[in-house]
Amino acid sequence: MPVERNSTMIPLRDYRPTRSFPLMTVMLIALNIAVFLQDRLGGHYTLVQVNTGQGIVLAREFVGGLTSHFSLVPSDLVSHPLLAWPTIFTSMFLHGNWLHIGSNMLFLWVFGDNIEDTLGRLRFSVFYLLCGLAAALVQILSDPASTIPMVGASGAVAGVLGAYLLLFPHNRVLTLIPLFIFFTTVELPAYLIIGYWALLQFLNAYLLKGGGMLRGGGVAYFAHIGGFVAGIILIMLLKGSTRHGTGRR
Repeated sequence: MPVERNSTMIPLRDYRPTRSFPLMTVMLIALNIAVFLQDRLGGHYTLVQVNTGQGIVLAREFVGGLTSHFSLVPSDLVSHPLLAWPTIFTSMFLHGNWLHIGSNMLFLWVFGDNIEDTLGRLRFSVFYLLCGLAAALVQILSDPASTIPMVGASGAVAGVLGAYLLLFPHNRVLTLIPLFIFFTTVELPAYLIIGYWALLQFLNAYLLKGGGMLRGGGVAYFAHIGGFVAGIILIMLLKGSTRHGTGRR
């Protein structure tokens, strides 16, 4: 999710202090990790038949754990919305593998504390869930017949990135950049890191053009875009009179 396979910028930390401890950000990270560990204990990978919207293919899927019961399947939500709607939210706390959860939680840790500091804990929680909701709906609209389970905090975290880009575009971010077999760290403005990430999402979504998550290597690019745009819109609606950098209310 946020860290794509072809990404060359990995944020490590920013330099904008917060007025108080980012309790909700830490709780979200802890909850995601706890759910992931529990999920790994109860399931295994297998080959299953999935409908991509363009035909039936074989795909590697994690089954038997929490993912099997609480992931979001687009076709299920379309055909049985009253039964499947809770999975829009439960799926936000499930992840496919260590890289998936690791990248999501890294981005949430680096950028989430400042958004929580701006909105306050309650509004940040609402913001996070609404971004995840918007992300899921956009992905479903892009491929409503898909039977591939959707999991991950990617859409919600993408919303955090959108909000951060709007509020703190010039914040310096310590960034890890691979150079062949070596790595170096540089300080870059947030607009460059987040803008580059956003560009990758739009380019990949355009190139896939309805190929679904399977052609995207399991990455829900439309969900990322939906969450990102939702984050930009919601931060303007929710922050109200709260000024950047003020304490939580």
